[in-house]
Amino acid sequence: MNLEPKILDSISTGVLVLDSDLRVCSLNAAGQAILDTSEARCLGEDAKNLLLHPEQWLGILTQVLESDSPHASRSVALMLLSGQEIHVDVIVTPHHRSDGETGLLVELLAVDRLLRISRDGNLQHAQETSRAIIRGLAHEIKNPLGGVRGAAQLLARELPDEHLAEYTGIIIREADRLRDLVDRLLGPNRQLELKPLNIHEVLEHVRNLISAESENRVTIIRDYDPSLPEFPCDRAQLIQAVLNITRNALQAAPSLADCKITLRTRSQRQFTVGTKLHRLVCRVDIIDNGPGIPEELQHSVFAPMVTGRAEGTGLGLSIAQSSVQLHGGAIECESSPGETRFTIFLPMEQTHA
Repeated sequence: MNLEPKILDSISTGVLVLDSDLRVCSLNAAGQAILDTSEARCLGEDAKNLLLHPEQWLGILTQVLESDSPHASRSVALMLLSGQEIHVDVIVTPHHRSDGETGLLVELLAVDRLLRISRDGNLQHAQETSRAIIRGLAHEIKNPLGGVRGAAQLLARELPDEHLAEYTGIIIREADRLRDLVDRLLGPNRQLELKPLNIHEVLEHVRNLISAESENRVTIIRDYDPSLPEFPCDRAQLIQAVLNITRNALQAAPSLADCKITLRTRSQRQFTVGTKLHRLVCRVDIIDNGPGIPEELQHSVFAPMVTGRAEGTGLGLSIAQSSVQLHGGAIECESSPGETRFTIFLPMEQTHA
């Protein structure tokens, strides 16, 4: 079967072509992303070597070869070589080659990806609703705050006893503090200043800040993909986003000496953010070995004012998410005791303002 590689690489369905011996003839970009591998690594390999525990996978392929008829399986669990389990819909179709041999055309559709797209869409809608409510509340709060502050300043000038000015000073400072809190609730309030930047410059800056804050007591592991190209982004806003996430890990650690944070970068092909399919995205994982996020908070971890710490404001992750979304990206979180992973996805072919 002669399929144009560029066409196959532009679709979001994974396409794997096997010969009659179940050896890989080609694998498109989406298939590489789903199986977490590269075509160069797979060409000529037996299909059983693409996965750990490939029994069900091989059973499906063998059945189609023997019956010479198409087969579809829904939500098949595949264990990748990395140890990650994914669920995919598998459609296998026999194709008869010009040399008389029968090969297989395998289509892979990641069920996890479809669920994530649906979940992200619902989450984005809920967040837009929340932000609209917050903007309305902010307007209602800031107007009277300005009046309170102005009245306190006028009162301070009229007080006969200068010692009483201490109380008006408290009013003014608290009004300013509430104003700043409202501004932080609203998130980034300026346009992106996009310039070509290597994401590792951002991560290295954050690493230096965290090392200084912890007096070098925290172990920070760097696992960077040096092949990642520069792409347009706002350096200051991305630093703030990554710093907020990393600082959360630092603050949640029971002991700085035992705290371990991993900064990892990878490229990922054919990735969907919201409803838009991106050919290539930069993936940044921030992983810590802390106690994890309480289960009851995990579904709302990015919502403003949600925090598991008594002294926290619950704004750090909300601000991080707003900054990443302004870049057309997304943040995901997975947490269990001993490992919390925040993953930032940033499109590399950015066309937003």
